[in-house]
Amino acid sequence: MKDLEAQPPADQPPVAPEQPSGAALLTAPAEAPASGPAYAPPVAAPVPMPPPLPPLPPLVSDDGRVSLTDTSFTVRGQEFLLRELERVEVAPVKWILWYLLGGLGLAAVMIAFLQNWLHTGPAMLGMALTALLLAYGHRGTNRLRLHRLGREAVNFALPGETPPWQRLVAEANRRIFRVHDHAAREATALLAAADEARRQEALAAQAEAVDYENNNPLTIS
Repeated sequence: MKDLEAQPPADQPPVAPEQPSGAALLTAPAEAPASGPAYAPPVAAPVPMPPPLPPLPPLVSDDGRVSLTDTSFTVRGQEFLLRELERVEVAPVKWILWYLLGGLGLAAVMIAFLQNWLHTGPAMLGMALTALLLAYGHRGTNRLRLHRLGREAVNFALPGETPPWQRLVAEANRRIFRVHDHAAREATALLAAADEARRQEALAAQAEAVDYENNNPLTIS
């Protein structure tokens, strides 16, 4: 009898358990997912910049027409920055016009003297003048050419012997290469710093997205 009384009446339909509604899910406190401490991107060490170049003593030619410093190359009062120069070269150049005039004039005077067309006095004077023309054209000058980056080369005429100018030009080329190498190192360091900054920004944005997903109460896992 006790078992029959415990059973529900047959004509009463079974009642299903109440299901929670969507509003109840929204209003009910959601169980926060277990999460560790906020993600912090690693702090990268700053990219080291190359140290400044040590100073070098300025150089000046014997006649004062050319001067060389750590940053500039000055020729006859016209200054050029070493960064805008590609290289410098010097070469001896003969005055072809005076060389030819002296040689041809000397040959003509000697032929005229041998043919008795000129007396001894005028012939010797003509030979001396044409020999001077020949020596002047043979000596010539030194052509200094400055090759500029992306621009037309500049030429200068420098008197005197060639070896001193060649030594000065060699030192100028060494300093030009030194300046360009330092500029390339600085540019490389700046590019590396920019890439590292972009990488840190991407990591920070990713960390913010992860923190937002972990701390958002509407997120259902």
